[in-house]
Amino acid sequence: MTTTEKPEQKDQDRSARGGRSLTNLSIGIVVVLVGLAVIVGMNSGSSSSSSVDSPAPLAASTPTHVSVPSISADSSLVATGLQPDGSLAVPPVSQPMQASWFDGSPTPGSVGPAVILGHINGNGQPGIFANLDKVTAGAEVVVDRADGQRAIFQVSRVDVIPKSSFPTDSVYNDTPNSQLRLITCGGQYDRANRNYLSNVIVYADLIDVQHV
Repeated sequence: MTTTEKPEQKDQDRSARGGRSLTNLSIGIVVVLVGLAVIVGMNSGSSSSSSVDSPAPLAASTPTHVSVPSISADSSLVATGLQPDGSLAVPPVSQPMQASWFDGSPTPGSVGPAVILGHINGNGQPGIFANLDKVTAGAEVVVDRADGQRAIFQVSRVDVIPKSSFPTDSVYNDTPNSQLRLITCGGQYDRANRNYLSNVIVYADLIDVQHV
């Protein structure tokens, strides 16, 4: 199933797609027959783990592919933005195995929190992030980029958070290094409203860069 969300954005600009400020970009994910997932602070309380030594950040470059080997998740990436009503655009539910990069966030490997979204299920089939809640700290996430570089991230933590208290700051706020967020729906499923009540959010830090 998929979700739609309605981010609200302050009038702040970042340079190119390597880093628009998304400080006040809030997400409310609503599952409508379909069920996906969506979108540290500079203070220590909202940042991903700072114990990981980060390589030098990369220049902006569109991500083309994501894989999470520990859960056998593997997908090309399409860029999605905001719809006219302000909700986050996501891949069609007829393509539940298609992941997307939110193009209002930095590109993976650039400074800041890049955001990658995936369905938990859709069209009666499992989605690309059906097992995202099974990812554990220390697991790797690999993102290929159009510039021929491969950004390798290490998971610092995985949270399952009620949608009613989505951690906007932790997900969207600027970070001093290159980080990644993987998001999908999860938690209890409300059959009456066809809606997952929580989001699964994976936080990860850049630990290596390779040339593909």
